[in-house]
Amino acid sequence: KKVLKEAENIPSTVQTEALQGRRDLRGETIITIDGADAKDLDDAVGVIRLGNGNYKLGVHIADVTHYVKEGSKLDKEALERGTSVYLIDRVIPMLPHALSNGICSLNPNVDRLTMSCEMEISPTGEVVRHEIFESVICTAARMVYTDVSDILEGAQDGATLEGGTMAMLKDMEALSLILRGRRERRGAIDFDFPEPQITLDENGKPLEIVNRERRIANRIIEEFMLVANETVAEHVFWLEYPFVYRIHEDPDPERIASFNLFLNRFGLKLKSGEDDMHPKSVQQLLESVEGKKEAPIINKMMLRALKQAKYSPSNEGHFGLAAKYYCHFTSPIRRYPDLQIHRILKEMIHLQLTPQRIEQLKVIVDYAARQSSERERVAEQAERETDDMKKCEYMLRFIGQEFEGVISTVTGFGMFVALENTIEGLVRVSNMEDDYYHFDEKLMALVGERRRKTFTIGDSITVRVENVNVGYREIDFKIVAKSVEQ
Repeated sequence: KKVLKEAENIPSTVQTEALQGRRDLRGETIITIDGADAKDLDDAVGVIRLGNGNYKLGVHIADVTHYVKEGSKLDKEALERGTSVYLIDRVIPMLPHALSNGICSLNPNVDRLTMSCEMEISPTGEVVRHEIFESVICTAARMVYTDVSDILEGAQDGATLEGGTMAMLKDMEALSLILRGRRERRGAIDFDFPEPQITLDENGKPLEIVNRERRIANRIIEEFMLVANETVAEHVFWLEYPFVYRIHEDPDPERIASFNLFLNRFGLKLKSGEDDMHPKSVQQLLESVEGKKEAPIINKMMLRALKQAKYSPSNEGHFGLAAKYYCHFTSPIRRYPDLQIHRILKEMIHLQLTPQRIEQLKVIVDYAARQSSERERVAEQAERETDDMKKCEYMLRFIGQEFEGVISTVTGFGMFVALENTIEGLVRVSNMEDDYYHFDEKLMALVGERRRKTFTIGDSITVRVENVNVGYREIDFKIVAKSVEQ
């Protein structure tokens, strides 16, 4: 109640005195591009093609710290939560709705306070100049991923767009491809996992489960956020101020060795040096299997072999992105590290980082990094379990029906089979009645004792839905004999 009361006292419109000292960007064409159902819009973008052939990219992020002061009840609650949690049909927000969907959200045609990172980017994707500053914007349009993708792919007419928005979208697409090319050249890994898009009815019952699309508009925003995050992280790194970095440590050699054993059965190998492995070798491996039936399995096993990304007060680089410097700057409405970073940037701009404050910040960023990493794991688990529950509810109607799938995991107690729509079920060894099956750990396979029939990761298989337990989030499949003859 105290937190909500504090939020209620925050004005619902930008006050005139808040504009002092800010750069006024309200005359520029700046837009947001988000999912159709997004309410917490924390990033807006604008692109201008310069006379020298370079691009000027402006990434403008909601200035949440203007409203959430250090040590306030709002701040303490945000730190405790660490992150917003996005479940299928609802959000458990890090900040109260008055902020997350109101004064902090970069809604169209209203003034909003922002932290801006403007970058001049060359045709090869190099950031040749950048500036970080406080600003005020008024977004020209609230655009949606599907519409922008349709316009750029020619499926929808962009003639109705105001001003130079259509031309800017074309420039945005061109710039995003340049940035993507640069990342690929240095070896950034792009895991393209099938993610479920679960549609529920008004009573919360699942209507449809399909693979979520990752189209050109999604990739544009992705590239712009990545380059802004890198630019901010490098800027602060060289100034040696306390900071919250997003790090992804190099993989453990033992895990890579066991992953290579798994790859052997596909005739593949992950190249690595004596002491380390470059992300480029992972990228090349994933490219070599793209489009093949075993690709999702190899992607999944590769991800398991890598370490998890986390927050840290020390910069150790980001293996997956092949980036020397990385942070989370672009989502302060829904992630606490971004909020903390904004606070440091503002103090830097206003020359408030005294030696005493720097010592104080060292303690703050250390705790914020640990707390945020922990809360991120909890949120991910909640999101995964909710998805699994709804997948089970969805499969209740298909008991007795047959589906084509691919074996995704093999264990001593059975094998998991993934369907095309990301749903996974278990074929239990105890239900494989045509033989007695042994688990071969080296081959990651189940091998029949008498007939030597083998089931291994990547095999295509037809299964029947035998049983669904929503409470335990379990789906049981049974092999349909006619499809298992490999």
